[in-house]
Amino acid sequence: METVKTLKLRIKDKHAKAMLAMARDVNTVWNFCNETQYRSLKRYCNRPKVWLSGFDLQKLTAGFSKCEGVRVDSRTVQETCKEFATRLKQFKRQKLNWRVSNRKSPKYSLGWVPFKGEGIKYKNGQLHFNGLQIGLWDSYGLSKYELGAGSFNEDSRGRWYVNIAVKVEVEEKRVPDGSDVIGIDLGLKALATYSDGEKFEPKRFYRESEQALGIAQRANKKRRVKAIHAKIANQRKDAIHKETSALVKRHAGIFVGNVNAKALAKTSMAKSVHDAAWTTFRTQLKYKAIRQCVVFAEVNEAFSTQACSCCGVISASSPKGRAGLGIRQWTCCSCGSVHDRDTNAARNIARLGLQALAGGISGV
Repeated sequence: METVKTLKLRIKDKHAKAMLAMARDVNTVWNFCNETQYRSLKRYCNRPKVWLSGFDLQKLTAGFSKCEGVRVDSRTVQETCKEFATRLKQFKRQKLNWRVSNRKSPKYSLGWVPFKGEGIKYKNGQLHFNGLQIGLWDSYGLSKYELGAGSFNEDSRGRWYVNIAVKVEVEEKRVPDGSDVIGIDLGLKALATYSDGEKFEPKRFYRESEQALGIAQRANKKRRVKAIHAKIANQRKDAIHKETSALVKRHAGIFVGNVNAKALAKTSMAKSVHDAAWTTFRTQLKYKAIRQCVVFAEVNEAFSTQACSCCGVISASSPKGRAGLGIRQWTCCSCGSVHDRDTNAARNIARLGLQALAGGISGV
């Protein structure tokens, strides 16, 4: 069985100048599509609104790649138009943000150059794209993959990466039973608490680097600030990658509570919520579970902390609301079971996940 996986590899810095030139052309095409779409709505304000499709925009931009000084080919122009139409429909807006090519502008858009699968080849350790031979650090061995569509992307430090889709083989789907299923309760003290009693408590990378970051910000050392932020992000991703990979290998069914990270990020706990990276944790679990044919689902965690995982009763002694946040252990008044707050919630999430699986989860 095959599935699609996206590989991210860093390309060598000597190609940054050529990449920036192509990114400027991509921005020109994007901004043309943006202006054309907005004018079409404004001109016919008394008529039904017409939303241009990617095919319509491709016809309007035909021949751009042959203009003097343009570095991108027609396939990149077509992909840019297609992506613009997709995002316009997704966000349901009359126009999108302009892409800014001036690197000194505070609104500068990080470089982006999309490509089709037939527009890129891998040969002798290099990517052949648009007449360029692009060197890169090939940590995956691209020669053994069939390359698909993707894009070249710039990060905040001016480094360039290629993100490319490839097909990979996956194992046959495993049918979970009660023994190889795990429930996960997401929290701030421990990023994840599992239904088997284990906890995932990575370092608070932002908190540890907060003092050095503040010193660099006050000294207006922008490059240093970007380097510290990149280090924090890399450390966090590395820890979560290792943990999620281990979880997917050990279990046939993974169920996570649907805690609303976006809403909590607007409260006084915002810094802790962002440092915990719940969304990154769930996203990695999801795509790795799909790749390995492991059942994954987010379940409603309402009352998972209050209900006893042994008898299912919401007793008077269970922690409730904000006032109960300080209660880490409690005893059920109904059956007398002693519970760790987070482990009890994770067991309830696992039980709810199995019930939903028995009834049929859409997409699983």
